[in-house]
Amino acid sequence: SMPPHSSPIVSQKNKNRVEAKAQALLVDSPFTHREGETLHSAYTYRRNALSRDAATGSLKVTPQVHDFRFRTNLKPSRTGVMLVGLGGNNGSTALGAIIANRHNMSWRSREGTHTANYFGSVTQAATVHLGWDGTEQVYVPFNDILPILSPSDLIVDGWDINGANMYEAMLRSKVFEPTLIDQLRPHMESIVPKPSIYYPDFIASNQSDRANNLIPGSSKSAHLTRLREDIREFKQKHDLETVIVLWTANTERFTEVRAGLNYTADELLASIERNEEEVSPSNVFAVAAILEGAHYINGSPQNTLVPGIVQLAQRNNVFVGGDDFKSGQTKIKSALVDFLVSSGLKPESIVSYNHLGNNDGKNLSEQRQFRSKEISKASVVDDMVAANHILYPDGKGPDHCIVIKYVPFVGDSKRAMDEYTCSIFMGGKQTISMHNTCEDSLLASPLIYDLAILTELSARIQYSADGGVTYQPFHEVLSLLSIFLKAPVVPEGTPVGNAFMRQFNALTKLFTAVAGISSDSDLQLEFFSKLPAGKAVGSAPLTPKTPVKAVADEALAGLV
Repeated sequence: SMPPHSSPIVSQKNKNRVEAKAQALLVDSPFTHREGETLHSAYTYRRNALSRDAATGSLKVTPQVHDFRFRTNLKPSRTGVMLVGLGGNNGSTALGAIIANRHNMSWRSREGTHTANYFGSVTQAATVHLGWDGTEQVYVPFNDILPILSPSDLIVDGWDINGANMYEAMLRSKVFEPTLIDQLRPHMESIVPKPSIYYPDFIASNQSDRANNLIPGSSKSAHLTRLREDIREFKQKHDLETVIVLWTANTERFTEVRAGLNYTADELLASIERNEEEVSPSNVFAVAAILEGAHYINGSPQNTLVPGIVQLAQRNNVFVGGDDFKSGQTKIKSALVDFLVSSGLKPESIVSYNHLGNNDGKNLSEQRQFRSKEISKASVVDDMVAANHILYPDGKGPDHCIVIKYVPFVGDSKRAMDEYTCSIFMGGKQTISMHNTCEDSLLASPLIYDLAILTELSARIQYSADGGVTYQPFHEVLSLLSIFLKAPVVPEGTPVGNAFMRQFNALTKLFTAVAGISSDSDLQLEFFSKLPAGKAVGSAPLTPKTPVKAVADEALAGLV
């Protein structure tokens, strides 16, 4: 029999998922109608057009309205995820947890008995506020809004520069409890990562002893061909409709970005052809994915998504996303600094210290790789500073210092210590000190699922705006993934947003709009106004043909 990672999308019905879906959302919206597997929805997007008078400096605000139509394929596609760094802490943890959840495993530790779950995944464990039912506030699971994959549906494979099988990789990473590793052993031991590519200049020199599972030769063009073959073979073997290649391997040093090297897609392809030194392994993986019609996501801090990669993605109509999983210290920072600034308090200094003992920490112990991570972690407060010119009239943000040290003994249990010092009322100071033990891979692995699941969903959504008759996909640079990433890559000319709750609200607002149930419920006007009893929406832009009662159930039935 095939190992679980090779089996059809759902090898057995996941009890948790089936039970959750028994209470699937019944949508009765005049803004939607369904034709077969396609959901049509209408949404009115309100925004402000802004202009500043050069002479007076006054700001002119002009409200604008845009009518969006969304067209969504309701049937999730058969999806595979290929991880670069499959044998690393994140890769082995992400795959092991999928198998543990598929088999509803439980295991004992000294704290008691644990059962497999998907905590830490927004798509699987977060809820969305829909409103007040007259008795209580109503929240529904994120994955009830639209039909989406479960991580248990994903087929996982990948590459690693080290040839350890996935059981050995779990032992090495020391993330799971031994009693869980023992249960996973028969499922994981037969899985060996595909040979990868290793250009020593891009990662720390201390990684050389791991590099024993390499595609032969030094020709980057030959490496590209081999990676493309791997992706094609994976897609055919499992009869997949969607493939996502996701980098969860070592942090690389930054790559030069310059004309003639990687400004355009053709320059980058030519650079690979002539074996240009400055083409990184992650560049080659991204190009391989894109040329095979697979989406590419960068979970590390390096600048993989150079202009030539973005142009190539646009040419091939696939998504790219990045950079760097936002999972622990930086995730808290992206919520806390937003809270402080929104409270009218002025962060003046942020000192962030980390020590960790996993291979990520070992790789980051060399300066060029640390610099990639430092840039990624430091940029997270920029948009919050820019949002408040009362606190920061000159635009200069707080003093921001980041330290990362490698301490082997602590392993994957990263320690993050932060001190925030703020200027407060009448010359006072407020100091917040925080100690955060981040079990690194257990926080990052659920983000791998979310990035893959929302990329797959995004590929099923098209839109038209303001009366347009043609539908088009979202921009190839998939910035709606920003909530999961420290240094979000966004379409050229658009702003970067890092504030966590703003990112979460944007995500949920988008998907409730696509589902036809977007509302302003968070405004809660009915609680401090004399709002009459609610009435159904009158004239509707779309005629409901089929309430979307069975949408999720039918899509699910197509998978199991």
